[in-house]
Amino acid sequence: MLNKIDTILNKITMYKVVLYYLAGLWVIALALSFFGVLPYTPLALGITFAILLAVAWATNALFAYIFEVPANVESIYITTFILALIITPGQSPSEYIFIGWAAVLAMASKYIFALKHKHIFNPAALAVAITALAINGSASWWVGTLVMMPFVLVGGVLVVRKIVRADLTIAFFLAALVTTLAFTFFSGGDMMSTLVRTLTSSPILFFTFIMITEPLTTPPSRSLRILYGAFVGFLFAPQIHIGGVYLTPELALLIGNVFSYIVSPKSRLTLKLKKAIQVTADTGEFVFQPDSRMQFRPGQYLEWTLGHESPDSRGNRRYFTIASSPTEDELRLGVKFYPNASSFKTNLANMRIGDTIIASQLAGDFVMPSNPKKKLVFIAGGIGVTPFRSMVKYLVDTNEHRDIAMVYANKTVSDIAYKDFFDQASVSPLGLKMVYTLSDTKDLPATWKGYTGYVTAPLIQKEIPDYEDRLFYISGPHSMVSMTEAMLKQLGVPSSHIRTDFFPGFA
Repeated sequence: MLNKIDTILNKITMYKVVLYYLAGLWVIALALSFFGVLPYTPLALGITFAILLAVAWATNALFAYIFEVPANVESIYITTFILALIITPGQSPSEYIFIGWAAVLAMASKYIFALKHKHIFNPAALAVAITALAINGSASWWVGTLVMMPFVLVGGVLVVRKIVRADLTIAFFLAALVTTLAFTFFSGGDMMSTLVRTLTSSPILFFTFIMITEPLTTPPSRSLRILYGAFVGFLFAPQIHIGGVYLTPELALLIGNVFSYIVSPKSRLTLKLKKAIQVTADTGEFVFQPDSRMQFRPGQYLEWTLGHESPDSRGNRRYFTIASSPTEDELRLGVKFYPNASSFKTNLANMRIGDTIIASQLAGDFVMPSNPKKKLVFIAGGIGVTPFRSMVKYLVDTNEHRDIAMVYANKTVSDIAYKDFFDQASVSPLGLKMVYTLSDTKDLPATWKGYTGYVTAPLIQKEIPDYEDRLFYISGPHSMVSMTEAMLKQLGVPSSHIRTDFFPGFA
């Protein structure tokens, strides 16, 4: 069942999953209001959303034009739905003014409250915090009610599964709950009623799944994400105050955003296409010249934004692993093109020399251990080989020897990306051992000396007899990663010795 869910989620980009979730919550709220279950009329919900969307769209278009950057359409809708779910639906001109200003501030914050082109604050949280101080209009976080709780929970779990951020959400949720209950205990309050009230009459679940996971204001590594989640969770407790000022959910998040900004990479690059290389029949490598040097670790990824007219439902942003090494002057991006490609990939394929793309939000824990004596196994499927190209190129360029065995699975010989590069690395002083396997046995070349079929336990046992002493890195399509991980665990490889790459969608 989980594999079927993952297959569906993997066909949708991360931002689209979040957008569909928020839109679904708003539609459900609209239906509940129609039947009188919620204390708002459908008209009030509709007018509020219309004002938010119109103002947000106009504001974003204006600032995108002034700053000459691509407008992220998905971001407009996501922020609009968040505001529509946390601000009480308006019913008077004064309330409409507050709603309009919230939309203006949320969109403007993405451009004005940014250092080195990196967001500092969650747009929706900053908007309602400023309006609370400036025009005395605050967010009620009405989505955090008992009647909305089942929908927030079920959809939220799917969102977290898609974005692979369970560590962050668990850290926040537990910290917020434990802190709230601890204050209740020491003040002599009723802990059970506090627990029920926190879960059913506060925005803790919505905060867990949406607000705390906003990718542009989240730390890049797992350890920092956990610390960030726990820190915001502590501040989220309603008993926390600074002097006479009690923290609201949005203030707790904004303080956490400052911490996240301090510990996160600040790079936002404008990249010019230098050349495009046909790697396989349906895979291309794009070589970009960055406007400044960026420091990163082999195996990390970036968010890539390609401005183009009429982006389809899959949007204009993607996460891709960096295929180049930190030792190279250019940034390389390896991309596989599927039938019915998205407008993003279609426009990427049609880029001309000198065209630009934006890269930001460097992140990822799929990196080699600091101890060079630790023996490793790289297992790649298809274009999932890009982080390994980055790692191996770095080791070759720095003359660093590591004991690495690499198993590379593809459908046919023509699908093998970077084969010449890896073959050359296997005869270099690096010491890389290369093992290839092909799943399509119909048209095998007569000279083929590799394996056939998928990556199996017998293959691992034969080619890597000391596998129990090694760390495994797996990158590729979700189904391949899941099956390989399960196979390794059956062989007795502990979870702590398995690393999987973050692939938020191939659309």
